[in-house]
Amino acid sequence: MASPHTARRTTRAVAALTAVGTAALAAGLVGAAPGPAGASSHREAPLIAGDPAVDGTDLYAFVSPDRPDTVTLIANWAPFQEPNGGPNFYPFADDARYDINIDNDGDAKADLTFRWTFRDDDRRGGGTFLYSNGAVTSLDDENLLFRQTYTLELIDEQGNAKKLVQHGKVAPSNNGPKSMPDYGALRQQAITEIGGGGKAFAGQADDPFFLDLRVFDLLYGGDLSEVGQDTLRGYNVNTLALQVPKAVLALRGDHKRNPVIGVWSDAERQSMQLTPGKSRAHGDFVQVSRLGNPLVNEVVVPAALKDTFNSLTPDKDAKVQELVDRVNDPEVPKLVEAIYRVPAPKGPRTDLAEIFLTGITTKAGGPIKADLNSQLNNADVDKRRFVPSEQLRLNMGVAPAGEPNRLGVLAQDNQGFPNGRRLTDDVLDIGLQALEGAAVSGVVAALAAGDKVDANEQSFGNSFPYVALPNNVAVNSGGTDVAVKPTAGETGVPTAPLLSGLLAILLIGAGGWVLRHRGQQVSPSE
Repeated sequence: MASPHTARRTTRAVAALTAVGTAALAAGLVGAAPGPAGASSHREAPLIAGDPAVDGTDLYAFVSPDRPDTVTLIANWAPFQEPNGGPNFYPFADDARYDINIDNDGDAKADLTFRWTFRDDDRRGGGTFLYSNGAVTSLDDENLLFRQTYTLELIDEQGNAKKLVQHGKVAPSNNGPKSMPDYGALRQQAITEIGGGGKAFAGQADDPFFLDLRVFDLLYGGDLSEVGQDTLRGYNVNTLALQVPKAVLALRGDHKRNPVIGVWSDAERQSMQLTPGKSRAHGDFVQVSRLGNPLVNEVVVPAALKDTFNSLTPDKDAKVQELVDRVNDPEVPKLVEAIYRVPAPKGPRTDLAEIFLTGITTKAGGPIKADLNSQLNNADVDKRRFVPSEQLRLNMGVAPAGEPNRLGVLAQDNQGFPNGRRLTDDVLDIGLQALEGAAVSGVVAALAAGDKVDANEQSFGNSFPYVALPNNVAVNSGGTDVAVKPTAGETGVPTAPLLSGLLAILLIGAGGWVLRHRGQQVSPSE
């Protein structure tokens, strides 16, 4: 089976960067509430739950606030990384392809694919189990015993690949403040410049998605009393970030005439042949993970179709009748009505079709009277070839907000979700309001408080790659990072005490163990 990508991409973009369908489906393909397997797209389907290295968790696309002539794309992978998860920690898969795809002409097929592939450099051999055996002060430090490099390619309309980065250095997993006393410096070393004004980054970061998952207890206790706890606090993810000029992404290279793009990420794997103590990847690459808007596969798709959805490319969305039938009558508004007595909007949900399937535009006949983020608004799009599909759509012509509002478009901040997605956008609260009809009738006051998790526990940076530095304290300790030092352009301000009482007790206990075993020279930096 060949790769699911269709070979439609733009040769002009390669040169620029290297030189410089139905409302029913839309009603289902909506980021509205956390699903049964976790947060956003964390462990959302049976097969991908068993393969976390290629499990796409969240996708972000926004005009860069400090470089408004560029767009930043961020795709996160490998959910629920507990900082103490040694000895192997959390590498990218070296037998997979990680993609960020761009559709700039609205036919639901990739016009550009940015592809990362990884290579391991494991120096531990038979001598040690440690990830690092001393303080790591650079990505080339001999104390860093496990390393990864990557190749980044841009694939054109014929399927030809042009290398943008070779031997790019990956920022390692943060395995503790003694082993990595200045992780901010390691991150800066992992940012790679790309010809033409771009940047690339691969490495670990704090999981930027924030929400309370007590949705399972009668939607936050039946009276919105069980809210306010960030379920993902303290966990890390693997981040792929890319910053590129708008002209690279735009149809015909003209971001003024054609400012709207659609974005989705995916991962592809080969089959795995297992023998005792060994494994070997072989055969064709197959798509195993896919993500556009947040919370889609979790909320709507039944268990029997979740793996299928992860294998689909956007141009196939409306062709799966079983999926269309399943999502024709959204479940969440019915639950809200039953528990909170907020009437469910009447169907058909053409407002959701406009937000999530076509993009917001007056050219699709929907009820939202605005032209914001549909490829139909691009001057050079052939309207006859437009295909409704589930993508994260971004109008690159909307300038960054001076004071971003977490509710995005619902709060008249048109640079926010669902016009792309910024790190600070509260997509759970926005999605719930959208599902309740807020795009047409206004914010539903009874649900305005949402889950009361309105921001990430760590501040985001003000320069590329923007995500917060990875946590290095156990999630169950109640503490916050003890030695994550931000560098220039980073804020990384923790919002809890540096050491909880429990962590202090653990450190005291560890000190006693070392005194009793001081004859053994074992580094604490595994």
